[in-house]
Amino acid sequence: MADRYLEPDSPELRAQWGNFAWTQKWAEKAKAAIARYPEGRQRSAVMALLDYAQRQVGEETNTQGWLPIPVIEFVARELDMPVVRVLEVATFYTMYNLVPVGRFHVQVCGTTPCMLRGSDDLIAACERRGMRHGHTTDDGLWTFTEVECMGNCASAPMVQINDDNFEDLTQERLDAVLDALARGDTPKAGTQEPGRHTVEPAGALSTLTAMVNENHDYRGEWQ
Repeated sequence: MADRYLEPDSPELRAQWGNFAWTQKWAEKAKAAIARYPEGRQRSAVMALLDYAQRQVGEETNTQGWLPIPVIEFVARELDMPVVRVLEVATFYTMYNLVPVGRFHVQVCGTTPCMLRGSDDLIAACERRGMRHGHTTDDGLWTFTEVECMGNCASAPMVQINDDNFEDLTQERLDAVLDALARGDTPKAGTQEPGRHTVEPAGALSTLTAMVNENHDYRGEWQ
């Protein structure tokens, strides 16, 4: 996993992000997130507000988004929290990017199930495009990180790119996904195994057969 560190504070950083404020869309989302909690517990919305702030930064920079120090301070003011408490949350959860990232954040799982199913080949495919661990390519398109398990062991190896998971990957399948993203297309997320809908066994199902083609709701049938 790449080292986690804060982008150093600087006059240039302050000049760019020191006056950060919500756009109308994210202000409404932040207000709704805070309203979910009872009076006196508004600080519980810190994770949501950090996510919204990161996404707004992403919209403004045409990247996946990150959290400059002035933006973290803004979230602290919004929730009347000490900055260090917000910083503790931002640095603990890897969903928050602490340094600038590219348009696409490619996170390759290297934990044992994915490794046994070929994650080293996926890393090699990324490296052939100039990606390096914990760095962004010179064209600003890709940021590459090797991560720990993201819970898709039944459809390993997998890669998360921004908000989507891509599973049952091979080098060729990952190349096709990355090519599509580079062209501005939206590749199909989820399993890349032909004929597989989700994480059902490859081949014929013996149970839950209605799940082959859709997310069938069995609850009414089990009552």
